[in-house]
Amino acid sequence: MQTEGLAITVQGTVQGVGFRPFVYRLARRLGIFGTISNTGEGVLIQAEAPQERLEAFVSALTREAPPLSRIVSLQETPLLVSQGRHDFSILISTEAGSTQALIPPDAALCPDCSRELFDPADRRYGYPFINCTNCGPRFSIVETIPYDRPGTSMRSFPLCNDCHAEYDDPFDRRFHAQPNACPACGPSLSWYDFSGSLAVTSGVLATAAAALAAGWIVALRGLGGFHLVVDAGSEEAVARLRRRKKRPSKPLAVMAVDLDRLRAVCELDSMSEALLLGPQRPIVLSLRKSGRMLAAGLAPGIDELGVMLPYTPLHELLFRTPGCPKILVMTSGNRSGEPICTSNDEAREQLHGIADAFLFHNREIVNRIDDSVVRVMAGRPHLIRRARGYVPEPVTLPWDLPPLLACGGGLKSTFCLATGQTAQVSQHIGDMSSLEVMEFYQESMAHQQRLLRIEPELAICDLHPDYLSTRIAQESGLPLVQVQHHHAHVVAVMAEHGLDTQVVGVALDGTGYGPDGTIWGGEILLAEPADYQRLASFDLLSLPGGDAAVTAPWRMGLSALIHTFGAGQLDAALVPALQRIDVVQRQVVEAMIMQGLNAPKTSSCGRLFDAVAALLGLCLTADYEGQAAMELEALAQRARPEDQLNGQLGLPVVLRQDSDCLRIAHAGMIQMLSEQIKGGTSPELLSLAFHQWLIASVARAVIEVASRAQTRIVVLAGGCLQNRFLLEGLTTALEQENFQVYTGQRIPVNDGGISLGQAVIGGLRHVSGRTHAGS
Repeated sequence: MQTEGLAITVQGTVQGVGFRPFVYRLARRLGIFGTISNTGEGVLIQAEAPQERLEAFVSALTREAPPLSRIVSLQETPLLVSQGRHDFSILISTEAGSTQALIPPDAALCPDCSRELFDPADRRYGYPFINCTNCGPRFSIVETIPYDRPGTSMRSFPLCNDCHAEYDDPFDRRFHAQPNACPACGPSLSWYDFSGSLAVTSGVLATAAAALAAGWIVALRGLGGFHLVVDAGSEEAVARLRRRKKRPSKPLAVMAVDLDRLRAVCELDSMSEALLLGPQRPIVLSLRKSGRMLAAGLAPGIDELGVMLPYTPLHELLFRTPGCPKILVMTSGNRSGEPICTSNDEAREQLHGIADAFLFHNREIVNRIDDSVVRVMAGRPHLIRRARGYVPEPVTLPWDLPPLLACGGGLKSTFCLATGQTAQVSQHIGDMSSLEVMEFYQESMAHQQRLLRIEPELAICDLHPDYLSTRIAQESGLPLVQVQHHHAHVVAVMAEHGLDTQVVGVALDGTGYGPDGTIWGGEILLAEPADYQRLASFDLLSLPGGDAAVTAPWRMGLSALIHTFGAGQLDAALVPALQRIDVVQRQVVEAMIMQGLNAPKTSSCGRLFDAVAALLGLCLTADYEGQAAMELEALAQRARPEDQLNGQLGLPVVLRQDSDCLRIAHAGMIQMLSEQIKGGTSPELLSLAFHQWLIASVARAVIEVASRAQTRIVVLAGGCLQNRFLLEGLTTALEQENFQVYTGQRIPVNDGGISLGQAVIGGLRHVSGRTHAGS
């Protein structure tokens, strides 16, 4: 049979996931001669064999690929056959200047490594850094590509003879596993006391378990940064953590020893369980069961709890150390408003005064990365925070974009680097409200530009002039394109689903800068990838004090009453909750609203949630973003099942045509809601009624504008769509009207996704020579 030659370039997540060993074994099995190497492009295979074998080889590459790999493209080119080649080998990696090699995300401990971890006969028994080609650190330790050990923080740990033998054995699970290590040659643990002084280097886990059982706060260095860890069953320990971290009520995530323990405290459906057990191991938001196993202070006012399972061998070993509590709080190891700590020195400095002790290790974290957060809604997983386990997976686009940098927004910030048909959205950075977060943002941006070898030709940012991300874009020296916030929300969903068409975009959000001088946030757009037209919006309310109203929802409650009843009727209209506000404070805010002093107008859906929550007396002041809306949703979910069938309790759905767009009027809803509050209707029923009114109002507005726009595709975007009741209700209402409904799943619908939308809008406008759009 005649031997043929074939060069195969495989692009995607094919480095650091056992792809080369897989190809080596496949080639040996099928009798293929040649070579394989990592390159800047991805993986290059040079194969020689009869045509029939080559066809079987190419077919098996995609059919049998390792579980953590992701093939984006596979290109075949004829190759001259060499003389005398009778083997298949792995070559030293090359560095072609390209952006196509995808770095793999970090992956949870695999079943094989877990078995070895607890096998007394295994040489890695009890070793907290066990890993193989199917699990362990990836993105968090990568410094350069191609992905090889010298380009990671594992270069500080030369392989011992035993580990080297595994690394060189093509039939071993650790063949070319870059983070491979063992107790003889790899990273190690140490325990430091509250002052940051070394206490113990042996028996570290037993010391940590005893400390946690005693109610201590332990700063634990994990995969992508530090966690602050306490016993989740101890009210006292949880309260002390909240005091020290200055986090009075924001929900705290927990990690449990196993799935059975989580089932005992939470309602878990099959999809939630699959997510908890998958290689990404995110935090999954789940309904909490009643009972006293967990501290009540974990999530005040919220019925859901963020839960996860161990994803590193260190976690597994800690939980199985005698005396360790079986459910632990695992919250980000940082000061309030700052990024999570990554280095031991940083933790000693930043967490001194919060942590009682420190569990350190000496494997450096190159890329800071938080835990991802997922919520199952409408039967599908939706990322709320996209980070560990998912980053840096790319988004494949239906458009060709120039090399660019999109800088994101102000809250839940991310950036996006894009070129060609690939967009890389960064890990969750956080709220751009401090110098430390801004430095993290800029360091990550510079590092990922080097990794991806992208030299941006333009910068894209929000219209808001005061965002730090806007300043970064302006100071980049690149041509600048500014993009409307809610258009970016909608296009992010379009990009995720490859929608290169016209859609009705529903953007329900907190606040975003509007080109008409108002603050947008409840918008229905006729949207295309590079352009939009505003077709409908909520009636305007005053935002007294601007950003101050976000942390004081009672201000929005007062604004809604004045908008509905007028200042002259305010005393009579005041609901009991607002009567508790200091009279002088109330009068000052009333004057701001009436005189238009630092009280911009807003169509924000998020601020409408705040207003209703305040009127119900649920949340007059907020300690964290979205608190009022989250507590309002929880209240609606507590309504009796029979109440959930009662319609909107008569809350009127009113649309009116304004000079610029269709308006969703809410004065009638506020009036009737206020009357029912005073009449003693239960808060649960009124919260339910508000949600049902909102669903009915938005659905009716979509139906009306879609009839004019001649499209049946609807995109749901914006932070308010993290609300399960709202997302599922809107999806059902619109699908019943034969709309195709899309929303963000792999990319957050909140501000964590707008950098992707910005990238598409800005890139397409730049290519077409346009810089502005919308009306």
